[in-house]
Amino acid sequence: VQLQASGGGLVQPGGSLRLSCAAAGSIFSINDMGWYRQAPGKQRELVASVTTGGSTNYADSVKDRFKISRNNFKNTVYLQMNILKPEDTAVYYCNADIFSSGSDYSSGKSNHYWGQGTQVTVSS
Repeated sequence: VQLQASGGGLVQPGGSLRLSCAAAGSIFSINDMGWYRQAPGKQRELVASVTTGGSTNYADSVKDRFKISRNNFKNTVYLQMNILKPEDTAVYYCNADIFSSGSDYSSGKSNHYWGQGTQVTVSS
């Protein structure tokens, strides 16, 4: 299983970016999907997550500015980032909790996978 993230870049404060992350490989079902970020010198932190049914969770610092969504048919998770601030600058990583087979699903055995990271820089 691989997660391929895209959509990062350089944007001015107040601007917008949309990140995408597609999962491919041996996938039977995907549980939670999410986005994390890690700024230089800081620990990786959860930005947002979304369940299979569409329930979402956000870090307080991004509420009302970011929106996470997913397309279960495409095994893809998105992060729409609006009103970006310099403190949003970080490497953004996608994450997914994946069942690789029907037997794994039945036994509740899932694995966590990470994308390769995409740089988001907010600067004038």
